Amino acid sequence: MAEGIVTRSSEETTAWGREFASKLKAPVLVLLTGDLGSGKTTLTKGIVAGLGAASEDEVTSPTFTLVHVYGKTEKVYHADLYRIESFHDFETLGLEDVFAKPAVVILEWSERFPLRLPWPQVRIRLEHAGGDARHISVL
Repeated sequence: MAEGIVTRSSEETTAWGREFASKLKAPVLVLLTGDLGSGKTTLTKGIVAGLGAASEDEVTSPTFTLVHVYGKTEKVYHADLYRIESFHDFETLGLEDVFAKPAVVILEWSERFPLRLPWPQVRIRLEHAGGDARHISVL
């Protein structure tokens, strides 16, 4: 059964991410789905900050760089698979190195993620709920 919450602003979405981060333990894949502008990166800001890997201001969308790495000792990887159209595209990301040791891996547009991994997975769906409100479901 999906756990759901509605946040009413980007600040609330980020705050929920900070709180949610306390439940994460590496190795884990956090698989984010939702339409453009649904808050995936905003939520990631809170998760990364909650894990102590970077401040919210340091977390940006990896749409063009594709993968961001945060943290000094405990790594948090943030990847955006929006532009991935083939397995070859996926291979060029260099994500195989990510799975060399336990980490928190956050994937936006995770429905494009073509591999099955033995790591635990948490699926989170974000949906527009009118204005700045977002419905967040942990599946």
